[in-house]
Amino acid sequence: MPTRVLFITPPFTQLNTPYPATAYLKGFLNTLQIPSRQADLGIEVILRLFSKKGLTQVFEIAAQKSDGLSENSARILRMKDSYLQTIGTVIDFFQDKNPTLAYRIAEGDFLPEAGRFEQLDDLDWAFGSLGVRDKARYLATLYLEDIGDLITEAVDPHFGFSRYAERLGMSALTFDEMEEALNQPQSLIDSILLELLEEKIQAYQPESVAFSVPFPGNLYGALKCGQYLKKYHPGIKIWMGGGYPNTELRSLKEPRVFDYVDFITLDDGEAPVRLLLEHLEGKIPLSELKRTFVRFNGQVMFLNNHAIKDLPQREVGTPDYSDLRLQDYLSVIEVANPMHRLWSDGRWNKLTLAHGCYWGKCTFCDISLDYIGRYEPINAAILCDRIEEIMAQTGTNGFHFVDEAAPPALMRDLAIEILRRELVVVWWTNIRFESSFTADLCRLLRASGCIAVSGGLEVASDRLLALIKKGVTVAQVAQVTSHFTQAGIMVHAYLMYGYPTQTAQETIDSLEMVRQLFEVGVLQSGFWHRFAMTAHSPVGIDPMAFGVKRTNLDKGTFANNELDFEDSVGVDHTLFSEGLRKSLFNYMHGVGFEVPLKNWFDVKVPPTSIPKKYIENQIHSEPAPTYKDQNRILWIGSLPDLQETEPGLCELIFSGKKEDFAIELPMELGEWVYWLLAEVSYIQELKTLKPIRLKYEEELGEFDAMLDSEVWEILKEHGLLVF
Repeated sequence: MPTRVLFITPPFTQLNTPYPATAYLKGFLNTLQIPSRQADLGIEVILRLFSKKGLTQVFEIAAQKSDGLSENSARILRMKDSYLQTIGTVIDFFQDKNPTLAYRIAEGDFLPEAGRFEQLDDLDWAFGSLGVRDKARYLATLYLEDIGDLITEAVDPHFGFSRYAERLGMSALTFDEMEEALNQPQSLIDSILLELLEEKIQAYQPESVAFSVPFPGNLYGALKCGQYLKKYHPGIKIWMGGGYPNTELRSLKEPRVFDYVDFITLDDGEAPVRLLLEHLEGKIPLSELKRTFVRFNGQVMFLNNHAIKDLPQREVGTPDYSDLRLQDYLSVIEVANPMHRLWSDGRWNKLTLAHGCYWGKCTFCDISLDYIGRYEPINAAILCDRIEEIMAQTGTNGFHFVDEAAPPALMRDLAIEILRRELVVVWWTNIRFESSFTADLCRLLRASGCIAVSGGLEVASDRLLALIKKGVTVAQVAQVTSHFTQAGIMVHAYLMYGYPTQTAQETIDSLEMVRQLFEVGVLQSGFWHRFAMTAHSPVGIDPMAFGVKRTNLDKGTFANNELDFEDSVGVDHTLFSEGLRKSLFNYMHGVGFEVPLKNWFDVKVPPTSIPKKYIENQIHSEPAPTYKDQNRILWIGSLPDLQETEPGLCELIFSGKKEDFAIELPMELGEWVYWLLAEVSYIQELKTLKPIRLKYEEELGEFDAMLDSEVWEILKEHGLLVF
């Protein structure tokens, strides 16, 4: 029986884990009993290219251009025998198939070394004497990147490990350059891609092929595959969706795109995919498709069946990762920083806690689009059901929740449900640095397996944060990041420069805020992004309200998202790019805090106006928590043993994971404490503080006295949480 749909992720996204869109859609089709298969051609192309056979072809092509190669590429070419000897076993090492190779790699005389090794971090500082495996993976990653540099220079200028021909898809107002590239002679990577595609077609015999295009760097690969299918398998219907069409192609007018695909869908795929399959079966006419572009009579048409509603998130099914070669992904370490490496290290099951963003106000964000603007959470029980199902299916317990911003209340409920089910889960997600993340909530998240969070500090300026409508202040960010760090959760900050009306002074002051956050140890990782004005953000919709003016009003027939603008302040933000990058790289490695900010830049910059201890003072000035009747209370430890030691006295003996401890109390108080911990244990329904207070005052006296007591402090220290 032929496969109804073959879902494909084209090159390239990540080396360490599959992009989840195809798994989501396959999981949805499972609920409809519609057979489908999926493939990540990105990792499969990488594995075939970075093999002895693939590298042999790379070196053969490079040798034909040897006279024009850079010295670095010439050196790699001269060492081809060493690369061919080592490539297979290094790839196995990245896949954890021969971990003992770490000892040889870490010694430093096994891998051939070219230009990337000139930027080596201080390896002893970064990994220590015990981090042999991590040190080896870092060195092996440099080795891969050296080969990648040769490929880019001598074989295919479009190559990149996490993107392919990205420039062609970025802000492409017309289709001309992309079409020209698609009609060039096949590169080595093209040949490998199409060879793999043909293998999938023969193996699965699909009636249609659907390409997920999350980023600009996936577009060329999808269209190249579409071009091949149109020529050699004209009976197969081809469709495309994903993040790139959702943002860039919403005003598509270019009919030539449909020489490569038959349909392009927008936003959530479930309802459009179901209708599209019904249309391909002849059950409904073309006019009943939903959020779908087609070419009709030579013109692009957008069909949107408003009568069909999107599915509630509880009905879309559990992502299905079957067919994907989960054991073959490569865990690489691009940066030694332990937080920053999460994006490239480890096999993470990707899942969303909620559809859209619960905040939905940031003015730089595409909040007018459905995938952000329509907020719909899933309850914790359904999420844990999906977590357990995915763990059973994949054999791994690492989860990256890929929300725009995970809701704190849902994170709390999920953490409690994970504890109740006694699941062993490791997870991380994206958040807003809002005040809901108290010290106790962060401790709960850590107990459930949360190891890291990433969030938008953005411009690190209170004036600009208010303009962005971020809903936080720098002081609040400092306090929240401190809560996470004290709980043992790593923190990554997304940083932004070049926002409308941002001055040079504000950029330098933002850098000083970031420097201090790293120096006091509440921020472990970060990344500076240059602001881009997009068509679907509040800034793009009404630029004049933010002090900027559109400078190119031409609307292209192909991609229309990133907009050109002129800032009334007139600052050339490109002058800051390299200095921001260099300083942050040093801060992430725990060095450079004493370097004057001006030394990071090649141009004159103003001195910072931020007091030296600003962040430290904000953290220390945070008021002590106050207790209110509506606060929730939770005990995340195990129940103690209550033993009578002598008449009227008892001992509560707690067995922690590391050691036992005991509290000696009057019997009446000891029995109340035991009742309290049993009543508010994580295995019970979440309680508020009010009934706890009332029972104490009924039996023992003023509850405020209990809150100020040493007993309360001891319980808090060992797992009694109030939030």
